[in-house]
Amino acid sequence: MTSPSPTEPEILAFQEKVDAFYPPDAVSAPVARQRQWYDALCRAFDVERPEGLSVADGVPAGGVAVRRYVPGAIRAPARVLYLHGGGFVVGSLDSHDGVCAELAAATGLEVVACDYRLAPEHKAPAAFKDAATVFRSLLEEGRPVVVAGDSAGGNLAAGLALLARDEGLRGVVGQVLIYPGLGGDLARGSYVEMAEAPGLTTADVAYYRDVYAAQADDIYAYPLRARDLSGLPPAFVCTAHFDPLRDDARLYAARLAEAGIGVTFREDPQMVHGWLRARHTSPGARAGFAAICQALARLASPA
Repeated sequence: MTSPSPTEPEILAFQEKVDAFYPPDAVSAPVARQRQWYDALCRAFDVERPEGLSVADGVPAGGVAVRRYVPGAIRAPARVLYLHGGGFVVGSLDSHDGVCAELAAATGLEVVACDYRLAPEHKAPAAFKDAATVFRSLLEEGRPVVVAGDSAGGNLAAGLALLARDEGLRGVVGQVLIYPGLGGDLARGSYVEMAEAPGLTTADVAYYRDVYAAQADDIYAYPLRARDLSGLPPAFVCTAHFDPLRDDARLYAARLAEAGIGVTFREDPQMVHGWLRARHTSPGARAGFAAICQALARLASPA
């Protein structure tokens, strides 16, 4: 199926630049090669970190590597735990360094990025276990936490919010899910309408699910399959219109609202999957990034 495409010139130019890093059959290449392509792509969109940040790598309890971004002036005690995207197969602390640095600078919040293990070397639930290790460590320090992430990282963030509810963990004040994959039906809705969308196809989603190999009944890996979404922290859920994952975000936001959870939903009409990297060149991506920053600040400092 041929999917519609955006018309914003800047996002089209962005996608053309992204596509130049990958051959058409990229997901069939060895994983090591996929990671090389992805790392090169991320470097191509890097900018210098904002001034005034203190950035340091570390290893908290449990042995999972993290990178902390501390603004010069902290506006709220809450911290952001950020989980990077990459289909659970690619991505690292470096791939999303710019995103995390700019989130910290724009919000005045400390951002902690987590370097979880990747598939296929480490299948599910390895990534989630690493994220949960860092999550628990931050909560034990006694400061509120907002969980956030994009794509696969949005999946992990949603799973952590469910875990906190189920285990009675206190201190989770919000969740920010950026074009998350949450376990929707690959044969319905946007998975069909946007099957060949720029940036991510439904076949790509199926590939990443297969490599990650989560159990079908694991609600932390597939949050849309959780029967009960009550008792979760307030949420900001955003998605791209031209993205097979779009309806995962739509459905999850609707179900959160039905469960009585405060939720703000945003669908960026000209965006494609991965648009965070276009935040310096695309008007639509710039507006979407600003909305994410505003949501983080709001959740970290509720009225």
